[in-house]
Amino acid sequence: MSFFGFGQSAEVEIYLDGQDARKTAEIKTEDGKKERHYLYFDGETVSGKVHVNLKKAGTKMEHQGIKIEFIGQIELYYDRGNHHEFSSLVKELARPGEMTQNTSFNFEFQQVEKPYESYTGANVRLRYFLRVTIVKRLSDFVKEQDIVVHTLSQYPEMNTSIKMEVGIEDCLHIEFEYNKSKYHLKDVIVGKIYFLLVRIKIKHMEIQIIKRESTGTGPNTFNENETIAKYEIMDGAPVRGESIPIRLFLSGYELTPTMRDINKKFSVRYYLNLVLVDEEERRYFKQQEIIIFRKAEKQRKAGATSGHQTHRSMMQHTSTGIAHEPQEENQSKVEPDATENDEAE
Repeated sequence: MSFFGFGQSAEVEIYLDGQDARKTAEIKTEDGKKERHYLYFDGETVSGKVHVNLKKAGTKMEHQGIKIEFIGQIELYYDRGNHHEFSSLVKELARPGEMTQNTSFNFEFQQVEKPYESYTGANVRLRYFLRVTIVKRLSDFVKEQDIVVHTLSQYPEMNTSIKMEVGIEDCLHIEFEYNKSKYHLKDVIVGKIYFLLVRIKIKHMEIQIIKRESTGTGPNTFNENETIAKYEIMDGAPVRGESIPIRLFLSGYELTPTMRDINKKFSVRYYLNLVLVDEEERRYFKQQEIIIFRKAEKQRKAGATSGHQTHRSMMQHTSTGIAHEPQEENQSKVEPDATENDEAE
């Protein structure tokens, strides 16, 4: 053992039961890099062994107790001093004493509730991790190991489609339709654009997927918009009666499930943004919220009546060279809430 308790006298390893056969999942770190960790789901038991290995054989290590914690935590980057724990379980591994040889401790957190999906965004991070603490007189030794949690949802195959008519009075009138309002992460957006009236010279049209991350509340609310995808669906001037098909594969983009008011700390929502640009570089756009979910492997019986949502509204008109944040009041509503285990029965 180091003189006066200084220095690290042991190494800690966390081994998860069945980790050799367990799937891993990728998640971004705060600095944008990617890491892989073992994958768990809500209700799964988290168990394994903690190996405490003395650095030098024949030495001893005094401690004031050893414990392991399972923690679910939200960190808001603008409030780094406060970590908001929504899940915290503790198991005592050893009472105060001394270790004279390498020792392994079993641990089990049975059927742990993991209500939210792991997430790293522009202003917030939600993580799950195991933390082993060896309590010592001068400074504790701490070892952490992250895991990734995915939440699963199941919706009926035929969910509500989105049908809208939008336009600028006496200038432009179009109808567009998307086949569904809820899409799983590997889904395909299928739709069409139909031109009823065209009296402006349109140069091209594209569809965008916009991710909006909202963190905090009240005056401390931060909104971060990110354009995940841009897909050109038309190049050139359309004529009245022309129909343009849409087929957008989501699997090629880095998406997460929609997250609504997670622990009253943050939300992540997705929008389809239809953008038209005329020959004078003026931009016209219309936005529609969609629900994105992680598809459950097992199909559950679910019945829902398929229908259409029809809205009429004016498209937004903006000038060239000005960045405009999509306006909330111009978004058409879809069926609410796609939190984990949200099912149409």
